[in-house]
Amino acid sequence: MSEAPGNVQIQTGAVRAFLRLAGGFFVRERRAKWLGLGLLALTLLQVLIQIRFNLWNRDFFNALENRDRNAFLWQMVLFLGLAGSSMVTAVYQLYVKQLVQLRWREWLTQRLLNLWMNDARHYQLERAGEAENPDQRIAEDARLAVDLAVDFATGIFNSIVMLTAFVGILWTISGALNLSIAGHAITIPGYMVWAALLYAAIGSGLTYLVGKPMVALNFWRTAKEADFRFGLVRARESSEGIALIGGETDERRGLQLLFGNVANAVRDLMKSQRRLMWLTSAYGMLTSVFPTVVAAPSYFSGAITLGGLMQIGSAFGQVQASLNWFVDNFPRLAEWRASVERLLSFRESLRVINSMVEEPDQPTITRIEQAPGGEEKVAFRDVQVAFSDGSVVIAEATAEVRAGERVLVKGESGTGKSTLFRAFAGIWPWGSGEIHMPPREATMFMPQRPYLPLGTLRGALSYPNPPETVSGEAGISALERVGLVHLHEKLDEDARWDQVLSLGEQQRLAFARLLIQKPRWIFMDEATAALDEENQDAMMRLVLEDLPKSALISIGHRPGLDAFHERTLHLHRGPEGAKLAKRPPKRVMAGRKIKIRNPFRRRGGVVPAG
Repeated sequence: MSEAPGNVQIQTGAVRAFLRLAGGFFVRERRAKWLGLGLLALTLLQVLIQIRFNLWNRDFFNALENRDRNAFLWQMVLFLGLAGSSMVTAVYQLYVKQLVQLRWREWLTQRLLNLWMNDARHYQLERAGEAENPDQRIAEDARLAVDLAVDFATGIFNSIVMLTAFVGILWTISGALNLSIAGHAITIPGYMVWAALLYAAIGSGLTYLVGKPMVALNFWRTAKEADFRFGLVRARESSEGIALIGGETDERRGLQLLFGNVANAVRDLMKSQRRLMWLTSAYGMLTSVFPTVVAAPSYFSGAITLGGLMQIGSAFGQVQASLNWFVDNFPRLAEWRASVERLLSFRESLRVINSMVEEPDQPTITRIEQAPGGEEKVAFRDVQVAFSDGSVVIAEATAEVRAGERVLVKGESGTGKSTLFRAFAGIWPWGSGEIHMPPREATMFMPQRPYLPLGTLRGALSYPNPPETVSGEAGISALERVGLVHLHEKLDEDARWDQVLSLGEQQRLAFARLLIQKPRWIFMDEATAALDEENQDAMMRLVLEDLPKSALISIGHRPGLDAFHERTLHLHRGPEGAKLAKRPPKRVMAGRKIKIRNPFRRRGGVVPAG
């Protein structure tokens, strides 16, 4: 084995845990109960048809043995009726089963998305490194867990009903086996039933022993597949940077290494499957002749007819299929168990993050959101900001920003400016202290790389509000004012705007979003870093002219930013973490109009900036 998945712990209560996670679908959804009952009813009907087929099997071969033409023809007519009924039942059984799988997956996916996309848990999970590849767990593992769970539930129900029905038939028609051992007469009633039970027990036991490692190996393979797929997606998203720096050789080497891990995991799984295949192939071959060989003495003695022999073989096959369900489905059970384990570990990671934030054992940053209508301000006192591993990045920060103020936060790279920005937003809980913030609906955060959702440009301007909240006139006007007039005809065009637009254009689009939504509090983290100084001045001037009463808290290095803020807070690096100190601004532009030329306006119209 290449690399043992030593961190994989197979929990004995995985099934119960999965039902706690996903079983609410059948408890809370009324339609789910009816779909489930309908699926069980169709499965039961299919079993009844198989029971009738078993009786037909006896009568058909007896008609052949007796050379009874009329009985033969009647059995053929009966066969057509049974076959038609079985076909109709099978079609609707499959449809209802797939409908249950789809509805259950929809419900589970919605629940996982709600847990993941809630109060920045997705971000905190990533920063804490609690669970890798959550996208695959929500998309692929949830699908496999649900689909296979429905398959297994119907398969087990079918096996139990078939076993109950055909054990009785097999017991009745197989009769007793009389043996003489050491002069003692021994009678075994329903001996074919005992033969089937013994045969299935041996096969199941050997299958479990041989195939047990497959659960952990499936878990390991799935994790490595996810890592490889993530590497491919990351390379695609970063294709420009890779091409510009000429990093294809190194990138290819990294991707080949990731795929090498996949190949090693698959090889380990193949070895385990090969060992299991030797067993299941031999077992399946013997199953085809075993009942006939065991029942042959009764046939040759005249105790049963040819039809009886065929009926015994058919009934034994059904009993054997029911008892062999575990043998036949062990590889799929291993795959299902691996997916369930990954889902459960994902859910546990979210629980850990929730408990870390909501019921912390250690101090965390307390973010208090002010009630609407009250005095709005940003106030933080004795705030200490740390990483998820406990290391301190900001040792102490105390300050207050009142409504309408414009404050610039500066400091060396690595002093925690952006981390403090995340604490303002409420997505960074690690640390201690207290932050008072205005209501969420009154604020807008502008990171260095704006987030542009999938969809239309209008949706990007309105985000996180619905696209219809931005009129065409307002959208075009905002685009024109930030120098993106060339995009106004694409307002309702679907595109990957984060790939189509340069970073500078994306930052100007974020300013267009700001002009449309007009928040009372604006938080910028290097929001103009991709713009030249002239474009930066033009964007900041738009903010001051259009939103003169809005408070502005900025993080930035560019000297020109001082002109647009009334005061500066400076983070000073220290041995135990950075500390925040007040520092007077180099130039104060508040209280008078800033005369900075807008580079987007020329005589004769508006032109886009590069």
